[in-house]
Amino acid sequence: MYIERLQLMDYRNYESLEVDFENKVNVILGENAQGKTNVMESIYVLAMAKSHRTSNDKDLIRWDRDYAKIKGRIKKHHGSVPLELVISKKGKKAKCNHLEQKKLSQYIGNMNVVMFAPEDLHLVKGSPQVRRRFIDMEIGQVSSVYLHEMSQYQKILQQRNHYLKLLQMKKNNDETMLDVLTEQFIQLAIRVMQRRFEFIRLLEEWARPIHAGISRGLEELKIIYKPSIHVSEEMNWSKMVNIIEGKMADIRTKEIERGVTLVGPHRDDVQFLVNGRDVQTFGSQGQQRTTALSVKLAEIELIHSEIGEYPILLLDDVLSELDDYRQSHLLNTIQGKVQTFVTTTSVDGIDHETLNEASTYRVEAGTMMRVK
Repeated sequence: MYIERLQLMDYRNYESLEVDFENKVNVILGENAQGKTNVMESIYVLAMAKSHRTSNDKDLIRWDRDYAKIKGRIKKHHGSVPLELVISKKGKKAKCNHLEQKKLSQYIGNMNVVMFAPEDLHLVKGSPQVRRRFIDMEIGQVSSVYLHEMSQYQKILQQRNHYLKLLQMKKNNDETMLDVLTEQFIQLAIRVMQRRFEFIRLLEEWARPIHAGISRGLEELKIIYKPSIHVSEEMNWSKMVNIIEGKMADIRTKEIERGVTLVGPHRDDVQFLVNGRDVQTFGSQGQQRTTALSVKLAEIELIHSEIGEYPILLLDDVLSELDDYRQSHLLNTIQGKVQTFVTTTSVDGIDHETLNEASTYRVEAGTMMRVK
């Protein structure tokens, strides 16, 4: 799939923008703070209905305006699909094929993107929260069921935490409701964990040979999903229920004392091993970057294997963060296969056939013009 046309209205520093793109590499050039990343972000938001840079939707609306609008025409195997997202201070409205979508979970997945930005290099060495967000965003792109289950899980988690707080503050002494919430929590937690186990297994299958290629066969990558409760993918439903019930019974008093749920998918993590050693703790910066790059390239292949179309790749100021060898590997991998957007202040020093044949746009003070 690829995006044929992008239209912005009152989005960040763009009053109005309408631009056509080709199904190849599109380089967006410009100095810092001119609006390069805003274009990149708008494509991401059109796909995911949320930004990778901020959790506050108001940040996306141009100063002193009531709402922002992003429109795109996506070309797929079966034809063109018009998408539209309106972001206001009251919330978001999404349309696909001119039809308003009742839930954002129904809208997400119509357009698939893989974003690789400098902060994604923190995927390996950053906090567990960064890795959980990565898992949730990527599974959500190919599974609306997961988005729904994750949403239900978050609601139950919120309710359970609220009730634990009441028990902690002695505003309620009846633990019957806690039993009910715990039961619902366990059912949803298992569904979320099972989908995460499957995703990490598939991701590793794609990432392992890519990592071996980048490291010239010297390194073997392993990706492990680490639940906060000791369950495994091989366990059946009833065994998982028994283990989680037992764990939650053991920590019940501690949870009431603290007023918060101490285990569950919201506390899980992902571990990356290179040649059997934890990359986060023992890996060099080069190994950490190779791992992050392998995972991102694996995402592209995983999405293709799940939906039969390649996603759109967004490389936001990331080429300058990679050495020549990793740059070449990345550009060789995507060449002629994936519509790619690259933001950079300059292509000097990046001599590669893929970039030499790219369409080039220049961004300056909220305007964007094609120059090649």
